[in-house]
Amino acid sequence: MNPSLKRFILIGTLEGISFLVLLAIAMPLKYFADLPLAVTIAGSLHGLFFVLYLIALAYATFKNRWSFPLVMGALVASVLPFGPFVFDSYLKKNA
Repeated sequence: MNPSLKRFILIGTLEGISFLVLLAIAMPLKYFADLPLAVTIAGSLHGLFFVLYLIALAYATFKNRWSFPLVMGALVASVLPFGPFVFDSYLKKNA
């Protein structure tokens, strides 16, 4: 597996985890425990990882000459809970 693909999978995993933390931990803390700071912190980290995901996607796309449908799949996966994990699994099998 080439370095750009490894980097993309790592960042995808971090982005996916941060999204799940935001949805499953930070949001309930904000609304049920009146702790809005949890969303501020988790949301900021998730935003950072999402931007890194897009940069890594662009780099992997150009480096590996990914097709348009594959890139669109990565973009759709990035906004769905558990999407990055499913997409990373697909990449590991087909790379």
